[in-house]
Amino acid sequence: MDQEREVIVEMKHRVMMVALFAVITSPVCAAKLSGPPRILDGNTIQIEQTKLRLSGIEAPETDQICLDAHGRKWTCGVAARDELIKHSNGRTWDCHTTGVDEYGRSRGSCFIEGEDVNAWMVRSGWALSSGPSTQTYVVYEVVASKAYAGLWSGAFIAPWDWRRRNKGTIIIGASSVPIDAQELLLGSALLSDPPSSECLIKGTVDRNGERIFHLPGQLSYEQIDMTKKPGERWLCSEAEAEATGWRKAAR
Repeated sequence: MDQEREVIVEMKHRVMMVALFAVITSPVCAAKLSGPPRILDGNTIQIEQTKLRLSGIEAPETDQICLDAHGRKWTCGVAARDELIKHSNGRTWDCHTTGVDEYGRSRGSCFIEGEDVNAWMVRSGWALSSGPSTQTYVVYEVVASKAYAGLWSGAFIAPWDWRRRNKGTIIIGASSVPIDAQELLLGSALLSDPPSSECLIKGTVDRNGERIFHLPGQLSYEQIDMTKKPGERWLCSEAEAEATGWRKAAR
């Protein structure tokens, strides 16, 4: 009897856990969030204590480098963030969240005075459509490419490819891709220096795959060569680092 009782208790526990998971991941748990945001990068914001990832789009990382219409390097990731800040202009955002991502950020769509911010980012050329919602925003991507807007003004690497780029990574653009684009955007020395004077935080990946960020002044900071290991990147703020899954180095 005791064994049967234990089995029944275990089954009830499993049923409760499955039910709890279903509730957490269900659209019923969708929430609304409003307020003026702190914009951390081209697709990550924070309203009060909630960090939110704009769903269905991918903006360039803040350390990402692109090529302009003349084949010159420019900090397109920082530009995408700054253009979103400029467009927001301190106004209130209304966001609808539908779950969380792997870094604990809420995911959802946001609106400024009724305008879909996710769509605006793609239509203005500062992000690409991606994920399950690709079809929602792909028409705006076509509009941006035909207008040579934002990233489409020159040549660039898709944000999801930038994070794991190698010599075989495809470089895209609305018109022609410069002959030396591979060398300029995939060279080993690309990240030896920060992309911007404000993006001085070093992000590294340890042997266990943990993402750790190092601040200027910490003992470990000067010892890190940003061209040595895959996955390393520059970050622009502690808030951005923490929102995208990085942990601060102990020293």
